[in-house]
This record gives sequence, C-alpha cells and structure tokens, in this order.
Amino acid sequence: MKLPIRLSKSSREPIYHQIENQIKTLIASGQLITGDPLPSIRVLAKELEISSITIRKAYQNLEYNGFIQTSQGKGTFVAEVDPDMKAHMASQEVEEAILKAISTAKQHELSNEEILTMFKSLLQKEEKR
Repeated sequence: MKLPIRLSKSSREPIYHQIENQIKTLIASGQLITGDPLPSIRVLAKELEISSITIRKAYQNLEYNGFIQTSQGKGTFVAEVDPDMKAHMASQEVEEAILKAISTAKQHELSNEEILTMFKSLLQKEEKR
C-alpha cells in the first residue's frame, strides 16, 4: 500500500514529525482503518527517498502513542484508535490550518474584519457545492 505522504524539505518541522502527523491524519479521517497494513520501513523510506532511520523514528513514535502496532514477522498495522481521539485529532488539525491561514492573512495586512468576511464567504461557497 502506497501512503499519500508529501514531505516538505524546506519546512522547519522535522521529516519524521511530518510523517507521523500525516499518518495520524490518515487514521483520524478514516482513510486508514484498524488492521490496515503499513509499508515496511525500508519500502516507505525508498518511496519517500529518505533514510530508513527517519521512518523508524516516526513508526516508533506512532506505536508508542497507540496509532500503529508492529507484529514481528508479520508487519506494521493500524491499531484500534479511540473515536474520541480521532475526533480530537481532526479538530486539532483543522484548528492548526485555520491558524496558519490567519497568520498568512495578517502577513498580508488584512484586518480581522476582512479575514472574517473572507472566511464567511468561502464557507458559503463551500456549502453551495
């Protein structure tokens, strides 16, 4: 299974953390479900063209936090994640995206009112889809 992971080498966020966050998002959104197999460390490292040590660190953190489980000789699989945890992760991700958008708007010197008007307009457009 090929994971839709995109890395930004110019980001300040460490690569292993980008991988962790994207796998958590795939789990929280239901794109990866309990029992789904994940690529081996070597395979994912080759796909992403990065060190297997980086993948190992991401997988270890994900396993430590209960998102994945490794079975010796069988592979790495998505663990059962509490629905409340999934909802919290989704909420946290949306909040981070909104904060980033606000920061970008402030860099372009938009006022709070302009930002709010833009947000409401975009929300209305999305509702009409």
